Amino acid sequence: MKTIKLIFISLVLTTCYGCNQNIDLKQVEFLIGVWKIEGKESYESWEKREDRLKGLSYKIKNGQKVVSETIEIYVLENQIIYYPTVFNQNDGKGIPFKLIQFEQNLFSFENAEHNFPKKIQYQILSDNELYISVLGENDKGFSYKLIKQIN
Repeated sequence: MKTIKLIFISLVLTTCYGCNQNIDLKQVEFLIGVWKIEGKESYESWEKREDRLKGLSYKIKNGQKVVSETIEIYVLENQIIYYPTVFNQNDGKGIPFKLIQFEQNLFSFENAEHNFPKKIQYQILSDNELYISVLGENDKGFSYKLIKQIN
């Protein structure tokens, strides 16, 4: 009987370990492309490079691209991490946000320890539209719509 219990426990642990290994970036590859903030000359662009997604937030001023933020999304310890570095904030250091919620087209990256934001949410409205919410305490913050320009 002990042998059967040990085999069962081993099987369960092996199965659970295998499940955790299936975490990959395919869940967030919908971001790949160039997105424009509705009504503004501000953009977010994403591309896949090796084992991560790399993104930029930028504006077009006088015909020049002015980058304000770099973003990386990668897997670390079976967790998808959203890692933005906003220029002139946080002493130039990036802040990690973990993918906490991903259901019904809502992807919520969260870091309860950060002052603002605590959540960065991407909601898929369609193949060409995303709704972004940048939220702090009590889910207060700002939101905007992104429209896909280039795949």
